[in-house]
Amino acid sequence: MKHTKPIILLVFSLLITSACTPTVNSRGNIVEDFRMAELTPGVSSRTNVLKSLGSPTTKAPFDENKWYYIGQTTEKKGIFDPKVVEEKVVVATFNEEGILQTLTEEETDRLSIPKVRRKTHTGGNEVTAVEQIIGNIGKFNRSQTVGDTGGGSR
Repeated sequence: MKHTKPIILLVFSLLITSACTPTVNSRGNIVEDFRMAELTPGVSSRTNVLKSLGSPTTKAPFDENKWYYIGQTTEKKGIFDPKVVEEKVVVATFNEEGILQTLTEEETDRLSIPKVRRKTHTGGNEVTAVEQIIGNIGKFNRSQTVGDTGGGSR
């Protein structure tokens, strides 16, 4: 019985510390440097790039010869917002024959956009409850007029 209190305290402290373990998420394709070193501009083809780096994250909308590999790793601790730990953008450009011309890592400038909880005022009429009730009188349940083929049963 005298050893149960320290054991309970130890188990409780282990549970508390494991709850503070950060959650790490990876999204996209973070290209490793050794994979980029396998490719040689002017020599490597699209097939070589696909074998080394995998499928691109996206291609340029107006240029099929520009591929983007975008990857990001975030870490979230407890209830706090996730923070970006690593982010990498690699651009591969090809000539018309499909030979790799350049393979570069682009600088990424993250913008920290603050979250604002205000409401945006929308234009329009501001109508009171009484005006709404009076304005709706006669709009609904009109009697059928002559020649109306309402499809209802008679």
